[in-house]
Amino acid sequence: MNPVLIVKTLSFLMLIISGFMLIPAAIALACGETRELISFIVVILPLSALSGWFVLSFRKRKTEAFSTRDGFIFVTASWLAASVAGSLPFIISGAIPSFPDAFFETVSGFSTTGASILTDVDCLPRSMLFWRSFTHWLGGMGIVVLAVAVLPLLGIGGLQLINAESPGPTVDRITPRIADTAKILWIIYIGFTVAQTALLMIAGMDLFDALTHTFGTLATGGFSTKNAGVGHYDSAAIEIIITVFMLLASISFSLHYRALTGRLRSLAGETEAKVFLLIFIISTMAVALSVYGESYPSFGESLRHAAFQAASILTTTGFATADFEQWPFFAQGVLFLLMFIGGSSGSTAGGIKVFRIVILLKQAFIEMLFLIHPRGIFTLKVNNGVVRKDLVYSVAGFFFLYIFMLLCTSLVVASSGYDLTTSLTTALATLGNIGPGFGEVGPTNNYAFFPDYVKWFLSFAMLVGRLELYTVLIILTPEFWRRR
Repeated sequence: MNPVLIVKTLSFLMLIISGFMLIPAAIALACGETRELISFIVVILPLSALSGWFVLSFRKRKTEAFSTRDGFIFVTASWLAASVAGSLPFIISGAIPSFPDAFFETVSGFSTTGASILTDVDCLPRSMLFWRSFTHWLGGMGIVVLAVAVLPLLGIGGLQLINAESPGPTVDRITPRIADTAKILWIIYIGFTVAQTALLMIAGMDLFDALTHTFGTLATGGFSTKNAGVGHYDSAAIEIIITVFMLLASISFSLHYRALTGRLRSLAGETEAKVFLLIFIISTMAVALSVYGESYPSFGESLRHAAFQAASILTTTGFATADFEQWPFFAQGVLFLLMFIGGSSGSTAGGIKVFRIVILLKQAFIEMLFLIHPRGIFTLKVNNGVVRKDLVYSVAGFFFLYIFMLLCTSLVVASSGYDLTTSLTTALATLGNIGPGFGEVGPTNNYAFFPDYVKWFLSFAMLVGRLELYTVLIILTPEFWRRR
């Protein structure tokens, strides 16, 4: 382990976080929110001073490249440190005076979960609303990916950090240099941000609401500045724009890069993207047909709400325009199944990911073929390529670990006295970074009623889910800390 390199890089990341806090501080100044301005300054000054001192102190120290172990430790530590630092303005300003609540809200922001303990969002100062949504935007593309884009300034490579933060089936490398890849991803992300913000303003939102809802959309997070969420606007145009960008954010950003650079033919064989869109279309039609005549009189209105909610749950965004717990049970069942899927790998979405679902289903079909033809030779293909056997084992291991964490989280919630529906969907909503669930955590409710120990565990579940299980859980194993 290389503690000097870890502390140096972590300090650099905290400098970035404190720099971004200047934006909500400026909003507080412009809006005359004195208490909130002071709370940001109280955090920014010591955090930037201490972080800067560490960076300067270690600048002449010769450091080796990140090892795989260093990467896991740094990524986990960085998300924890960012969540603690990000919660301090809420606590100091009194917006969220309880540390467990403030930490939960901030972890929910950075992990793009969107689960909230706030009972009245409308009453929050604008600077705090902005910072709350801004944590979504920073966490969406990944605060470590942001650091990797500028780590060459410190002479540090970032491949191990990218692998640790996104330990999915594949980590696409758009360019030979990982720092250039990170920069391209952020450029596309910023481009989408500008485009959606402009479209939402054209559709009727003001700049502040357009920005904050764009943050929640592209990060697939779901924080809103209104108690009624996106439903507050009751605008088909706004819902269509948000639906489209939720879907875009949940498709691999490497595919967006290929599309933007004119390599459209290469997209035709992308299995995951095609299956993702097919799931969205089928689930939208199923929900629309279910609610038509039951919850909405016209099919057009049914399709509008069905498409928005199907996209919101499938992409793990968690926005709501309707109380879907009042919908027919079949429609609720479809949304419940979508909570197990998630978006595409290489996107800002959470969940198990469509790529893993495809691999597991194809492998299950191959196992059935083996039963029919014991001497047959079958290969598993995705994206017109053969999938390695070790990748199938990795996906199977991830799926088992995901279900195990899901059951453990459900038991922790149930231990506080809540029913099975609430317990299971709370676990799904936090581990899958979705936000709303069913029962006591439905789309019109929040997480404020849980006791502190449940909030702490759910915060842990959100981080574990955002970092795709292995990154956090691996450092809890004795083998990780044994010297070799």
